Amino acid sequence: MIDFDELIDKYIKKEHKPKGIGRYYPSEAGQCQRKVWYSYKYPSEIDPSLRKIFEMGNIIHDFVVQVLKSEKTPQVELLKSEFPFKEQIEDFMISGRIDNLIKVKLNNKIFLVEVKSTGSIKFIKEPPPHNTQQLQLYMHFIGIHNGLLVYIDKTNLKTKVFNIEYNKNDALKIIERFKILHSLLKNNILPKPEAKINGTEWMCRYCEYENRCQNNLS
Repeated sequence: MIDFDELIDKYIKKEHKPKGIGRYYPSEAGQCQRKVWYSYKYPSEIDPSLRKIFEMGNIIHDFVVQVLKSEKTPQVELLKSEFPFKEQIEDFMISGRIDNLIKVKLNNKIFLVEVKSTGSIKFIKEPPPHNTQQLQLYMHFIGIHNGLLVYIDKTNLKTKVFNIEYNKNDALKIIERFKILHSLLKNNILPKPEAKINGTEWMCRYCEYENRCQNNLS
């Protein structure tokens, strides 16, 4: 009998490349700084089950791209998809990949669109801060100040959309967080356990560094 789980694991497995101090990613903007710090100091392989979840997100994103490109959806025009983002700040860089840039023909506005897959949209009452912070960062540097966060239910493809208004102060706070992270990494100073302090302990359940964090190990 063919083990399809094994086939899928082998197919989606990617070469593990440790992250380098001085290059950071927009998706880290709203994460617990201690977790991000650990990921640079103690890089680890992504758990196979998490890798499958990430791959499902990629599949759904590709589906959205096809929807936006289709002649069946003439009310929108896909201008770009998965285009690179890179910004030098002092002695470090923030770089990543923006999901979609679409033009809404109805009012001729251009939107930055971030697509997120989820197990169930019924639990999403408002976008999580780490998602909005990522989009704020993009809008700040790209200069497009209309943003949409689109959540897609992996079980039925239903969606929930949030309009995100650009806020310069929020964007500057995010940049400041990266400056702090960079300083803590360079000086080997362990950050505070933000997820425990800020009431977002649910992040700890999915953190591969939970045991190290509990013992305040640097």
